[in-house]
Amino acid sequence: MKPVEFADIKEFKTMLGKELPTGNWYTITQQMINDFANATLDKQWIHVDEERAEKESPFKSTVAHGFMSVAMISRLLEEVFSIKSVKMGLNYGMNKVRFPNPVPVNSELRMLSTIKEIEELDNNGIKVTFSCVIEIKGQKKPACVAEFLAALFE
Repeated sequence: MKPVEFADIKEFKTMLGKELPTGNWYTITQQMINDFANATLDKQWIHVDEERAEKESPFKSTVAHGFMSVAMISRLLEEVFSIKSVKMGLNYGMNKVRFPNPVPVNSELRMLSTIKEIEELDNNGIKVTFSCVIEIKGQKKPACVAEFLAALFE
């Protein structure tokens, strides 16, 4: 999927209150879960012990860390839009993060996002609040619901 492109922040501001394109599906592999566990030092058996999870977990498989889906948000946003004039973007923070549904290994995720708020920042920048829902293919409840804040500078 090719991201929707905006020439500059002024043009991007027309998206306030609107939905961005729907993202691509991503398969969450055991290797991705293991890499995240190693990076965060969260090696709880429910994430990394495939045999034990199959026997003891109510999900009958390993599951991804909730924070793994949050960590994917900035990349998932990069895939659905770009602003040509922006020289730099920074993660600014999160609001109202929830994990309504576990993500079993080999699940497919994609993100739906809406531009909830845009605020002016110094140095030719804006702070954007994105309303994000990370869906799990075939599930009614999402993996993650969050407001993601980013600072973008021209």
